[in-house]
Amino acid sequence: MEKRWRRLPGSRTEPAGFERKVLARLPMVALVGTAACVAVSLLARLHWWGDESIEAVRALQMVDIWVLAAVILHWTVVFTVAIGAFIVFVMKGPAYIADRYELPDADAPR
Repeated sequence: MEKRWRRLPGSRTEPAGFERKVLARLPMVALVGTAACVAVSLLARLHWWGDESIEAVRALQMVDIWVLAAVILHWTVVFTVAIGAFIVFVMKGPAYIADRYELPDADAPR
């Protein structure tokens, strides 16, 4: 038995809007944001270049922890925005007829 997607009669497709622009820009936003976060760690390493004191090592470790947290937060925000834009994109498409579920014809449960 072949199952095909059937559009709901009378359903309409809305024109593309801001969600397509958001989805198109998200890879660049993710890349630039990640690079900006990592640049902070690189600048800290340049600042403490050659300093091998305990304080400098601790400061670099703290900067790395904060940078890692910022990168994870940035990716989470980008992923959340992508999910939202994708949902809007799908919801603007046509409506489809779902498969029926045959219910047993009984007045009482078995």
